[in-house]
Formats: sequence, C-alpha cells, structure tokens
Amino acid sequence: MQNKVAVLGGGSFGTVLANIAASNGNEVTLWVRDAEQALRINSEGANATYHPELQLSKNITASDDLGEVILGAKLVLIATPSLIFETIVKRIAPLIDSNIDVISCTKGIRHNPFKTMSDIIEDNLSFKGVNVGVLSGPNLAREIAENKIAGTVIASKNQSLIDHTKAILSSSTFKIYSSADVNGIELAGALKNIYAIICGLASSLEVGENANGLILTRSMAEMSRFAVAKGANPITFLGLAGMGDLLATCTSTLSRNFQLGAFLGNGLNLEEAKDEVGQVAEGIRTLEVAHEEAAMYKINMPLMESLYKIIYKDEKPESLLDDLINHPHEIDVEFTHRGK
Repeated sequence: MQNKVAVLGGGSFGTVLANIAASNGNEVTLWVRDAEQALRINSEGANATYHPELQLSKNITASDDLGEVILGAKLVLIATPSLIFETIVKRIAPLIDSNIDVISCTKGIRHNPFKTMSDIIEDNLSFKGVNVGVLSGPNLAREIAENKIAGTVIASKNQSLIDHTKAILSSSTFKIYSSADVNGIELAGALKNIYAIICGLASSLEVGENANGLILTRSMAEMSRFAVAKGANPITFLGLAGMGDLLATCTSTLSRNFQLGAFLGNGLNLEEAKDEVGQVAEGIRTLEVAHEEAAMYKINMPLMESLYKIIYKDEKPESLLDDLINHPHEIDVEFTHRGK
C-alpha cells in the first residue's frame, strides 16, 4: 500500500473518491454513519445506497468508528453534508496526527457566522498544524462512478498537499488541476448550487435556450460579484470550479439541486421537493446564507433574490424571468481591464 487515506462520508461523492484512491493502490478507510451500512459495504463490495452498480476496490474498508478510520491516515477527505461538517471536524480533532493533509470536498457554507468549510477546518485543527485544501469541480458522482471523463480542482496554499492529492486521486479518467485561490474555489463550488436550483426551475418552465443562456451568464455575474465582496478573485470563476461546475450542474438532471429546482417549478413546495430528491441538496442551505450576506454587503443578485422569494415568500415560479428582465441592472461584464 502507498498511503492510508481516510474518506469521511459514504455518500455519492465520498464513495467515488474512496474508490479512485483505493484503485490507485492506497489503503482507504471509509467512514459511514452506521454500522449496518459499513457491514453491507464490506460484505458486498459496493455501496448499495448510492452506487449499487459500482464494484468497489478491495482496498476499501468501511467503518462507523471515526477513530479506526482516522488512525494513521496521511490524507483526510471530508465529504459529509455541510450540516454535520463542523461536528465531524470537531470529533476528529483529538484523533488525527499532526501535519497531515485535510481536504474539504463539501460544497457548502456555514451560517451565523459566515464560514466556509476550510474556515471550519482551520478553526478546529490549526493546533495540529494540518495542511488545508479544498476539492471542487464539475463532479457529478454517477458519471465518475461510470468512469466517464471528469476534472476537478485542488486548491491550497500548500504545494505538497496539492502534489500529494494529485498522486492519490488522479486517474486515466479523473484529471486534477490546481489553484492557490482557496476562497474562490470554495465559494464557486458552494454558490453554483443556488443557480443549479434556478436552472432546474427554469427548465421545468420550458423557458427556451436563449433564456437558459441569459440565466447561466447572469448566474456567473452574480457569483463573481459575491466572490469579490468576500475577497476572492473573480477570474477564478472562469475556471473549472466556477464556469465548469456551473455548466455541468445547471444543465444536468443528475444534479440534485437541478432536480430540486425542477420540482419547485412544477408546483411542489420546498419540503415536497426535498422528499422527491431524496438526498441532500446543498443549494438551499447556501441560499439562506448567501441571501443574508448579499443584503449585508449590498450585493446585486436578482436571480438569487427571485429564488428566495419563490421558496420563502410564495412568489410564483414564473416570476423568475420577470424579475430578471425588469431589474434595472444592465451592465454585462463588470470585471474588465481599464488600462490606458
């Protein structure tokens, strides 16, 4: 075995990441929330709940014991829902070794106060001297499980973490790019979930291809404005974790956030739409956080505002494009070079 890799979260994305690392000859321990699921994965060689079609590498061992999973790991990938992310980070704090690599693979933002997932890692694990990274990109888990070509971005201030992650997760079908803009990569991955909901809603309304192009580009403009207000580089949003992820999740029925939006557009309320999707759609939590931050920083985000009103103010789904068309903001590209 080359390295021990701990993957925390036995959902769709955690499972495929674990399988890539294990297929590359690494010893992988996969943390899941209950012993019964761990037993099934170990006995069946598959995660029947999320990827029954994917035969897992024999180098993977699942367990509900965090201490067992973490012990001796040189790389920790956290792929839990954002709702429990901080709880898990706090639980592993006394268990992990010093100076290891810890990477967030969760696309979300914490509320009150505003914190990214990497902020949470820094806050709780900095005393261990860990190297912190973020993994984000157009990574629809089912396609990765089917060995379809995909790419992602590993962002960190630490070059050794970047190199380590590339060595463990790169494959003939999974390409890893690098970035130093941790904040931008993380915000891009979280914010695009809001706009995937919007695009799913628009798709259910059959707004047309021209309108889809309008929505996608205005989504990118809103995400970039938010990023600048929070100190990120807007150019980062033109890359794989920004435009790449936005395009993939805003046009794919495999996206849980897109599915949620489609159900909302078909007249279901939020709870009914969540039940239909059946898995966590991070865009709703991110919407609540981003809406509050946008109001605080006075960031112009008309699409996001419309979605918020549709979900929480009982506005009709059809109001989405009306609000966009009638909004006074008319500047197309805002972050342009103003040299002489």
